[in-house]
Amino acid sequence: MSKRLKDISVVSFLTVVSRILGLVRDSLSAAVFGASAVYSAFLTAFVVPNLFRRLLAEGSLTAAFVPTFQEALHKEGKEGAFNLLSQVASWLVVITGVMTTFAMMTFSHSRLISGQDDKWYLAADLTVILFPYLAFIALAAAFNAALNILDHFLEPALSPTWLNLAMIVSIAGAGLHFSHTTLGQVHWLCAGVLVGGFFQMAVPAVILIKEGWKPSFDLRLAPHVKEIALLMAPGIFGTAIYQINIAVSRFLAFSLDDASATFYFMGNRLMEFPIGVFAIAVSTVVYPLIAKHAVEKKFDLMAEDFRKGLRLILIINVPAAVGLVLLSHPIVNLIYRHGRFTADNATDLSTLVALFALGMPFFSVVNLTVRAFYSVKDTKTPVKVATIDFVLNVILSITLMHLMGVRGLVIASTSAIIVQTLLLQRALVKKIPGLTFKPLWISLLKVIAATALMAIVVAGLWHYVDTWLVTNLVKGLVAVGFIIPCAVAVYGVLLFVLKIEGREELVSLVKRKLVK
Repeated sequence: MSKRLKDISVVSFLTVVSRILGLVRDSLSAAVFGASAVYSAFLTAFVVPNLFRRLLAEGSLTAAFVPTFQEALHKEGKEGAFNLLSQVASWLVVITGVMTTFAMMTFSHSRLISGQDDKWYLAADLTVILFPYLAFIALAAAFNAALNILDHFLEPALSPTWLNLAMIVSIAGAGLHFSHTTLGQVHWLCAGVLVGGFFQMAVPAVILIKEGWKPSFDLRLAPHVKEIALLMAPGIFGTAIYQINIAVSRFLAFSLDDASATFYFMGNRLMEFPIGVFAIAVSTVVYPLIAKHAVEKKFDLMAEDFRKGLRLILIINVPAAVGLVLLSHPIVNLIYRHGRFTADNATDLSTLVALFALGMPFFSVVNLTVRAFYSVKDTKTPVKVATIDFVLNVILSITLMHLMGVRGLVIASTSAIIVQTLLLQRALVKKIPGLTFKPLWISLLKVIAATALMAIVVAGLWHYVDTWLVTNLVKGLVAVGFIIPCAVAVYGVLLFVLKIEGREELVSLVKRKLVK
């Protein structure tokens, strides 16, 4: 696990860089477009291809591909595994090519449906431009999964960076320089998505070629390909139900008013920052390991590493959620309150961020729990739970959005992910009794105790800063640059005082980093 902690640290660091660039991208977009109908239309248009990114890059393709590729590598060596990669890539080119063509033709005729608001037609037009991103990211998902299994975590972790850089350059450079209309600027932003998607696909492909992969167009339905397809079919719904819920909520938010879709997107993005930095990093590194144990029928080792992964996720995401609730207002002001994004916009958004943060630890746990099911090639259970979760979210969303607006949509999705967490954990224990959560309760209680004391410190410091400082910019800088580091230090000391399990491995990792 020590080696895995090193890999997690690499992935986490690069994810931090990517997420910061993502916040720069969102902050720039907010300053240029504000909470306008045009930007909400772009975000709504990006829902469908971005949903497939979640389904594939972080969902069913990776979940189905990893244990199968791992098995091929174990039994047939690199040559057999690379043959499987070529077959999967070939089918992805065909399937995503057909889907993209069909979607572009369909959305380009949106005006045949008369009587809709102009913002819906604009969203359809932008969808036509953005949909080819699907083909790029589907291939990138397979390439990055293969690299992770081959213990290459650097290049896959860099993948989102190419998208963020391309979008920043397109809007801050070309968009503002060559276009003086809002519509022209959003078209440049779409171009940045496509360029970024191409690099997300091309970079891992080049690394795999250096590893010995010889790409070929191969549409044979080999046994492993059929197995992946059978695992993916139900998994497309089961693995990423949270993202499907988010997509449904964003469409509903777009129907409320011009600004709600923008607020919902930005709130979800801030909530995903700590998830992407650590929880996804843990899942990315731990998943191939538990899949390997499952292939070798070593379920005791699988349970041990699964619980270590969960413990790491909880250690980080529980205090991160509480901190985000307490400091949502200064963080939102610092990142988004620029240009056309007003003070009222920032106040509305900070409330959504706090509501989103409540579901953050649960989403992090679900991400790894679903992968545990996939490690033993069980796709049916996540689908059953996902169906309940989806129905619950839709019912709550439609009910609460009329009472509370966009806040009701956030409460609905947060409630649904909490229910999904509990149901999945219960089903996992029935499937593999050794993966029970019981051994982690002591660790969780220590995390909660340390988080509670940390929250008191954060609340006290923020009260002082909010009382004595004047400008929102300075308050935000102090909150991010001083209060958060203080909170991390206090929390870390408290964990060691409480003798949190797994601390020896963390200390060992830090010592090696300091020596280097």
